[in-house]
Amino acid sequence: MKKQKAPWNRPQFRELFLYLIVGGLATLVEWAGFWALDSGLHVHYLLATALAFAVSTFANWAFGRLLVFKKREGQSLVREIASVYLAAAVGLLLNLGIMYVLVDFLHLMTMLSKIVATVLVFAYNYLIRKLVIYRKS
Repeated sequence: MKKQKAPWNRPQFRELFLYLIVGGLATLVEWAGFWALDSGLHVHYLLATALAFAVSTFANWAFGRLLVFKKREGQSLVREIASVYLAAAVGLLLNLGIMYVLVDFLHLMTMLSKIVATVLVFAYNYLIRKLVIYRKS
C-alpha cells in the first residue's frame, strides 16, 4: 500500500502557502498605498483604490514570479504581464464595486472597506493565475 503524503507536503499546498505570502506582501503594498493616498493626500477613495491596486498588481506579479508561478512555456514576458493586468482589471472592478457598496451604502470607514474588499478579491486573484495565466499546458 502506497503511503500518502501529508497535506502540507503536497505541491499544491506549498504553492498555495507561497501565494499567501505573495498575496500578503502585495496586500501590504496596496494597503500602504491606499492609506497614503486616501488619508495622507486626501485622494478620493475610488481613485486611491485604483492607483493602489495597480501598484500592488505589479508587486503581486513580481513576487509571484519569484516564489510561486513559473513562466509558461512559449509565453513572452510582455504577454505574461498583459495577462496579469487583464485578469487584475476584473479584480479591480470587483474591488471598486465592493468599496463603493461598503463606503457609500453601508457607510463603513474607507480603510476597513479596503481590507474587506482585499480579502474578497484574494481568491479570485489566486484562481485566475493558477487556472489561466500559469496553467500547465
